Amino acid sequence: MDCIETILKKQKTFFESGKTKGLQFRLESLAKLKKNIIDNEKDIMDALKKDLGKSNFESYSTEIGIVLNEISFIEKNLKSWATPKKVKTPITNFKASSHIYPEPYGNTLIISPWNYPFQLSIVPLIGSIAAGNTSVIKPSSTSFYTSRIIEKILNENFNSSYIHVITGERGKKLLDKKFDYIFYTGSVPIGKIVMKKASKYLTPITLELGGKSPCIVDTEGDLKLFAKRIVWGKFLNSGQTCVAPDYLLVHKNIKNEMINYIINYIKKFYGENPENNEEYTRIINEKQFNRLISLLDIKKIIYGGDYNKDSLYISPTLMNNVTWEDSIMGEEIFGPILPILEYEELDEVVKMINSHSKPLALYFFSNNKNKIEKIINEIPFGGGCINDTVMHLSSPYLPFGGVGTSGMGAYHGKKSFDTFTHYKSILKRSNLVDPNFRYPPYSDKINTVKKILK
Repeated sequence: MDCIETILKKQKTFFESGKTKGLQFRLESLAKLKKNIIDNEKDIMDALKKDLGKSNFESYSTEIGIVLNEISFIEKNLKSWATPKKVKTPITNFKASSHIYPEPYGNTLIISPWNYPFQLSIVPLIGSIAAGNTSVIKPSSTSFYTSRIIEKILNENFNSSYIHVITGERGKKLLDKKFDYIFYTGSVPIGKIVMKKASKYLTPITLELGGKSPCIVDTEGDLKLFAKRIVWGKFLNSGQTCVAPDYLLVHKNIKNEMINYIINYIKKFYGENPENNEEYTRIINEKQFNRLISLLDIKKIIYGGDYNKDSLYISPTLMNNVTWEDSIMGEEIFGPILPILEYEELDEVVKMINSHSKPLALYFFSNNKNKIEKIINEIPFGGGCINDTVMHLSSPYLPFGGVGTSGMGAYHGKKSFDTFTHYKSILKRSNLVDPNFRYPPYSDKINTVKKILK
């Protein structure tokens, strides 16, 4: 087994050979990655089942399928994206032409989390491959079985001088090494550490973090449909989703009706006893289980609240009449507990959300166009949906990322290519014409400059 220093040296040498920059090489690498994912589909699903108790449907629709779709989208567009572009040239540079050359950063480090361990490891890698970089991937040790299958797929099919997975204790040393780009997905506290470590070498970074993503329900619209989409988005992966609705802000006039619809859909989706439902995901480990149980306030639970430590099960749980003083509102929940708050005026909602950290996602349910525009224009957040939850994440046409403490930078589709690409600006000057006004002595040439630069 090569040491980290050897792998990084090999990757640096391979990158400098220029092979990763070739369009054909990138496309072949993406095709090889896709084939190996398809060939190992069952093993990936088995690993996700062992780590999180995910059903095959969730494993494919939220992990494997997302990855394959991303590869297909980038394969179709990569030639266009990777081609240098000619752009306009101002009169001040007569006679010349201007071009933008996309080029890879070099050796990239991708650090991924445990909640969607396959998707959040591979989708950034797809962007890195497409841009022409070499990559080291550090998947989460918490999702042990999925990390092992990622290691198997990548390390057995790609040369370590190009792509290599590092797991276990060795991975802890990676942030002390010099990379050309770092892509991190995970918590805010670790994100701060990544940023501090990257500053040693002024390494550019993307931070995909999290936060408390609000879900606002207005009086105008199909409340039954709204409830259906909220329940799906909240309890998908047992709430262990960075863009899950973290808390519900419901207009006071329809709160009770909305709660009844939500309870009905929880029962419809997962049955009267979700613990017996094999399609309901479990909590990743005992540490996260204990953290979530500590957030429960039995006096405010109106539905659910059941749990089993032996099976790491927590039922879909609703807490009503929650305030910002409650402990559950002090951190991102990242589990199947939905606090419910009420409001009277939309201005109150805007002020409330804007008084806290900028969320990664925001969801607003309403048929009122003016209210929709108000929410979009007056609240800063990473991205989100109107009259749905989570689904903005699935579109390769929409950049995904946070703002403020919920992250910096974005990816998915073209933005994945952009993130791992430096755009080099080139001015090609003709030798046939050389206007004299820019050269000393200047004398009264300022009048000429004023006519041009205004």
